[in-house]
Amino acid sequence: MGHMINASLFEKLRMIFRKKRIFITADHHFYHENIIKYCNRPFKSAEEMNSCMIHRWNSVVSEKDIVYHLGDFALARNFDQVKIIKDQLKGKIILIPGNHDNISRLRKSGIDVSNSDAIIIGNLILSHRPLEHVENGFVNVHGHIHEKPTWGRRINASVDKTDFEPQSIEKYFEEARKLLIFRTTSKD
Repeated sequence: MGHMINASLFEKLRMIFRKKRIFITADHHFYHENIIKYCNRPFKSAEEMNSCMIHRWNSVVSEKDIVYHLGDFALARNFDQVKIIKDQLKGKIILIPGNHDNISRLRKSGIDVSNSDAIIIGNLILSHRPLEHVENGFVNVHGHIHEKPTWGRRINASVDKTDFEPQSIEKYFEEARKLLIFRTTSKD
């Protein structure tokens, strides 16, 4: 695995006391017409898909919240397209870049792009791609595989699995707790 960072205890406590909520999501592919066909998404066009995903995002995320986006944010032709989408989304976005992300466009639009392949929060390892190996006591929350099932101590956070809206980090902590109870001897 490449670079990994650990969110500090101070930052976690600061978020709690400020009443910020944390969400996780992945694989929006804003503007990507072909993803509709590839993943059998229920939209007639990229415009309809963008509009629906913006609406679903904003229905759960507030301006003060933090959203960890696990990659493949947009397949935009230029910076302006990325900025148009980003400016419509509530919350602060922290992005772990995916294989389809143009990092310079995303940074220029105001998205905080991580220099790391993974971010650890508690017992969750956030990454774009599913990790080959997940250390005992941890669960990998990832995107990249869209509607496909996961295996071992991994949870797929792709919008194709979450009805196109970000999910709370508490949901993933609860899923991780269940996985760790049932997979304490699993080697993956």
